[in-house]
Amino acid sequence: MLNMPWLTPIRLNPPFKVCFFSVLHAMVDSNSVESSIQSIICPPITNVGKSTNIVWKECSVNKEERQKLLRQKGCVIWVTGLSGSGKSTLACALSRALHSRGRLTYILDGDNLRHGLNKNLSFSAEDRAENIRRIGEVARLFVDAGVICITSLISPYRRDRDACRALFPIGEFIEIFMDFPLEICEERDAKGLYKLARAGKIKCFTGIDDPYEPPESCEIVMQPRNGVCPPPKDMAEQVVAYLEEKGFLKA
Repeated sequence: MLNMPWLTPIRLNPPFKVCFFSVLHAMVDSNSVESSIQSIICPPITNVGKSTNIVWKECSVNKEERQKLLRQKGCVIWVTGLSGSGKSTLACALSRALHSRGRLTYILDGDNLRHGLNKNLSFSAEDRAENIRRIGEVARLFVDAGVICITSLISPYRRDRDACRALFPIGEFIEIFMDFPLEICEERDAKGLYKLARAGKIKCFTGIDDPYEPPESCEIVMQPRNGVCPPPKDMAEQVVAYLEEKGFLKA
């Protein structure tokens, strides 16, 4: 006697599809044969850009499980502004504030990444766009890991920042605009770059001979208070309060 048990339907989410059916196992005893047929699911082979015949591999440990392990939700905090506006200072202060609360962060600093991943890129408009694209993709990996990723880079062009925002689900891309006037940034000039740019020794320098396009609808804006820059700790606490309000500091 052959007994075929009822099969539970399997709901498929794109891009997965049923490739074929196979008898996976049979249980045989002296009285009956029971066969179970299960669907074998495989993702399609795709082409992305110049990469051909590639397949996305899913893992049994998903983003939600990683977030529960870390007791937080992954997001990217994209800090943008002129050179000398305090991007790296805020990033470090924010990382310290979150670390003290037991939250895992990682900073993607523009200059640091140009020491390795992006060392083959110049400061032309085309290379700036590629620089931002790469950093956006790396940030997406950190967010998928459940990490609070903080980027600190000028990222002067609106279209490039918007392209990075489009990589993330709504709410996970938090743009912070360091809205400090050029005069203040130039006064700081800790690296001496503005002086070199004014002397014509550095070309395509943002704010001098290359434009900066301010965000049109960012999540947080940092500005001077009575002509004075807020302390880094105060700005960091403002961002922490935003993360708490939006539920990123719990999972």
